[in-house]
This record gives sequence, structure tokens and C-alpha cells, in this order.
Amino acid sequence: MNLPLLFAQAADVAAPSPLVDPPEGSAAWRSNALGEFFSFQFSKLDAQEWEFVAYNLGLRALFVLILLTVAWTVSSWLSSLVRIALGRVKFDETLTIFLSRLVRWIILVLVALTCLSYFGIQTTSFAALIGAAGLAIGLAFQGTLSNFAAGAMLLIFRPYKVGDEVNVAGYTGIVQEIELFTTAIDTPDNRRIILPNSSIFGSVIENITHHRVRRFTVGVGTAYSADVDATRATLEQALRSVTLLAAAPPPAVVLLELGASSVNWAVHGWAKRESFGDAKQQLIRAVKNELDRAGIAIPFPQLDVHFDPAAT
Repeated sequence: MNLPLLFAQAADVAAPSPLVDPPEGSAAWRSNALGEFFSFQFSKLDAQEWEFVAYNLGLRALFVLILLTVAWTVSSWLSSLVRIALGRVKFDETLTIFLSRLVRWIILVLVALTCLSYFGIQTTSFAALIGAAGLAIGLAFQGTLSNFAAGAMLLIFRPYKVGDEVNVAGYTGIVQEIELFTTAIDTPDNRRIILPNSSIFGSVIENITHHRVRRFTVGVGTAYSADVDATRATLEQALRSVTLLAAAPPPAVVLLELGASSVNWAVHGWAKRESFGDAKQQLIRAVKNELDRAGIAIPFPQLDVHFDPAAT
């Protein structure tokens, strides 16, 4: 007995003829009608098939409308939830708004792709199109995206905040605004400088007012004829006369070097950041007044010239 031949004959008997239309209302009939419609072969549909397709598409459209409405509501709710949650932990306001909007649009895009696939549209082509568009946009806005990435890192790690005095990208000033793409600072002469974040994050950042107490130095040179101990006592008296100095760390008078025409000193003082400039001005004035009162001269640079008559 040839079993393969018997199975093949049984399969031929059980399989319906491709020339015979499936019974009306059956699953095969419904699948055939929808398949003809979604393959754009409208001429092969009869009146009953058109009626079924319209009814089926109406139900699908109603379901998609309900799904989009729910997605719109849920995305808005989740966006508000993200904004409230980040606001409670004192997260940056600019980055909070961006993340909340990003969550909403991700949900809407995913639901939209789901609705398209529900109507029989292949979404893989849309995914490829979105990927190609993203690549093209990324190449076109490479500098902008680098500024965005640097801005996000600045907002997360917070090397400075609004109101700090910083030295970044060769500019010194007070930070006024920190955006995702740029940072705005005002210079001491009241100029507004807009710096791209990529130039800031990729270089050295000096936060001048990060610490509450800062040190400043006043350099001074005294005459070689002055007594070293008397000069030190005079400079220490100048430090004690400044009222804006911080109690800690303690100030110091340092003998630096024996220069070409003077004995060089460094007078170190500490002051709070809000009175830093005034304290330094007071110390400079006190050093000059105390040296004058003690009769210690601040010499001018001197140059000894030796003339040899025999060489002329």
C-alpha cells in the first residue's frame, strides 16, 4: 500500500477548489473580502462584500477613535504626573517640561502606529521611514543636538546655577539663564553673552562663587633697607585693621622672594563672597597706609648702568 499516495489523494479531496467561492458569511469569505479591500483590488468585490467591508471598517474606526481618545487622555495625565513628580524633587524646570512632553508624544506615536497596524497597514515601513528621517535630521542638526546633550548634562550635574559667577569658554560673568541649548551670562561691564552649551561642557568650568568664603592676595614689594620683621609686623597690622575679613581661615603674611629691586611679600586674606571685592579694596588701602606710617618705602624698579670709558 502506497501511504504517501493515499494521503495526497485525501488532501486533494478535502481541499476546496480554488475556483469555488467560499460560502457567504464564512470566515474564509470575510477574510477574502477584507484581503481584496486591503490589497486595493476593489473591482473583485461584490455588493455584499462591500457591505461587510464598510461595516467592518466602521467598527474598526470606532474602536480606533476610542483608543485615540483614551491615549490622548492618558498621555496628558502621565505628562502631568511626570511634571508634578519632578517638581516635588526640585528638578530643573526646563528639563522637567521637556521630559513631560517627551513622555506624552512617545505614547501618542506608539498608539498611532498600533491603529495603523489594526487597519492592516504595515508599520515596519513607517519605522524605517522614521529611522531614516531621524538619521537625516541628526546629521543636519549635529551641532544643535550636541548643544542639547551638553545642556541636559549641565542641568543634571549642575556645575553652576543661576546667580553664580563663572569663568567658562573664555568669558567671566554672572549666570542669568540656563537653557537646553545655550547659557546666558552677564559680564562685569554689563554685556550679555550667549554661549552654546557644547562649548561650555567640553571645556574647563570655573565656578568662582561656589564656595561661601574665598581667598584674595595683595602683593607688595618693600625696600631692601627695611627690616624684615618690622615689615611683617606692619603688614599683619594692616590685616587686623580690615573689618570685612572672615574669621576663618586665618589671614597670612608670606615672604615670597628677594626680587631684583625689592623684597616681595604676599598678604593673604579671606572674605565672604558677597563682600569679596570690598574686602580686597580695604586691604590694599590698609597695606599702603600702614607702610607709609611705618616709613617703609615701596621702591620703584631700579637699573644700574655701568659706563666703561675705555670701550668708547
